[in-house]
Amino acid sequence: MAAPRALEQTSSHNLEMTIHVNDTAEKIGDEFDYSQRAQWLRAAVLGANDGLVSVASLMMGVGAVKTDIKAMLLAGFAGLVAGAGSMAIGEFVSVCTQRDIEIAQMKRDQQKKITSNENHEEPDENIQREEALPNPAQAAIASALAFSVGAVVPLLGSAFVRDHKVRLAVVAAVASIALVVFGVLGALLGKTPIVKSSARVLVGGWMAMAITFGLTKLIGTGGLQM
Repeated sequence: MAAPRALEQTSSHNLEMTIHVNDTAEKIGDEFDYSQRAQWLRAAVLGANDGLVSVASLMMGVGAVKTDIKAMLLAGFAGLVAGAGSMAIGEFVSVCTQRDIEIAQMKRDQQKKITSNENHEEPDENIQREEALPNPAQAAIASALAFSVGAVVPLLGSAFVRDHKVRLAVVAAVASIALVVFGVLGALLGKTPIVKSSARVLVGGWMAMAITFGLTKLIGTGGLQM
């Protein structure tokens, strides 16, 4: 009876170890997936922040010398289109370069294995490595959309405000609120202090809008005809 009980205890112990190992592997896999998703989300938040600051600053600059609402909205819309296009093209070129580098490295690794007669890589592994390569088109679209989401905030906030001074105040206020929101999201995704990160994003946005407004106002009042 002792031998069967010992065998049963050993089997039970092995089963517990197997379950524990599987659970650990699943947790590691979940953490890895979360990390990848967090990187994409953080990049999206940063892209939206760029769109917000760029267009809000552009509208503040135009508003410093022009009281016409159409001028501000057209400038903001032009900034949205130009910025989204620039982000998409830049991201596409960057990811294409990264993809080419990784493909070249894969070919070098494969050639080394063939030369050393150690080519035991399974076809499925090759397919997985190819599928893991970054997608330039997907990255470009994501960057353009993220920038557009941030850029549309000051446009919508000021679209229906007729008074010039109130419109400028609305752009600054809406941009400030959105900057705080983006700062909090970026801090949560990056696991950084929320107050410090939000304040840094907010102050940076204020500086960009203030500098653009001040320099444009200075040039406009210096004799440049608009």
